[in-house]
Amino acid sequence: MKPIPYGRQHITDADIQAVVETLQSDFLTQGPKVAEFEKAFAEYIGADYAVAVANGTAALHLCALALGVTAGTRVITTPITFAASANCIKYADGEIYFADVDPETALMDIQKVKALIESKPKGYFSGLIPVDFAGYPVDLEAFRALANQHNLWIIEDACHAPGGYFVDTAGQAQRCGNGQFADLAIFSFHPVKHIATGEGGMITTNRRDLYEKLLLLRTHGITKNPEQLHQNHGGWYYEMQELGYNYRMPDMLTALGISQLKRADAGLQRRKEIAHQYDTAFFTHPQIKILNPAVYRNTEPGKEILHAYHLYVILVEDRKGLYDYLKANQIYAQVHYIPVHTMPYYQNLGFKQGDYPVAEGYYEKCLSLPMFPGLQPTEQDFVIAKVLEFIGR
Repeated sequence: MKPIPYGRQHITDADIQAVVETLQSDFLTQGPKVAEFEKAFAEYIGADYAVAVANGTAALHLCALALGVTAGTRVITTPITFAASANCIKYADGEIYFADVDPETALMDIQKVKALIESKPKGYFSGLIPVDFAGYPVDLEAFRALANQHNLWIIEDACHAPGGYFVDTAGQAQRCGNGQFADLAIFSFHPVKHIATGEGGMITTNRRDLYEKLLLLRTHGITKNPEQLHQNHGGWYYEMQELGYNYRMPDMLTALGISQLKRADAGLQRRKEIAHQYDTAFFTHPQIKILNPAVYRNTEPGKEILHAYHLYVILVEDRKGLYDYLKANQIYAQVHYIPVHTMPYYQNLGFKQGDYPVAEGYYEKCLSLPMFPGLQPTEQDFVIAKVLEFIGR
């Protein structure tokens, strides 16, 4: 059997044709495909505005800048995430704080966030960055209520969860990134994500002021919009009004994104089917804990969840042993994530081992199994067999 990665892009003939057509067009970048992708993505997520950018990290950085993060700005995020969720605040000279995670979901624990906020003087913190880890949606309605009490903004890191949703207390499905509770949300189009463009990212929002700020910051802080110019010397004239960046996404990649988006729901359904098979195989096993087993999870009325399943995570005592055994059988599982606060950079800032024991305990046992729409049933059966074979030794 050929090697089985934990994630893999799915590229079709239609995807290839979409890119070829754009390569043969007049625009490789700054052309019409960018706006077309933004419009289609905003409609899919249910947000008013979308801004395509170079990657998910660029999206986070621009969000921080648009919200005015600077020296002295203090922001709370989770230690179980990719480093960029925290790094974006450091890029803008702000200060990052972590709150430990819920042991059942590995999402940032709102009670820990509340305790951290209340341990500091009023107005000490400026914002929150919750993460829809593994594709499991954060209850942003609850975080919004907490944020409103303390005058905080919210950036939702929804890189793992396009198409996912939770149901709010009014019974309405709230898709990740739709802007109903977060000021800004970000997505990534890395090859292992639901929508793969190689590199690329998106910011969604319902706030017109932030949308216009993002458009400016994305392109060097430069505008040619006659309504925004301080002067106007003629059709060639432009102004640099902010210190911005070249964080644009080219037309070739947005063309691929448009094509991929057309089958996003089909990919989400396939991920759910794969998760169901893993749940069925592992749920009753006494030595395997499933992170958020959807098939058997009891959900309270009004709290239903659509897990987007970017990752399928299990927790086992001998994680390294299982990782090595799978690798020896050409199954390339992965670990998500090494807690951010244990990285040398953050240790040098004063964080230390033991600061967030739930996150650290989760890390010691977690393993992400292969999860992508192109995973074949025979391949998944092989993965399941090898996991059970190792655990049963």
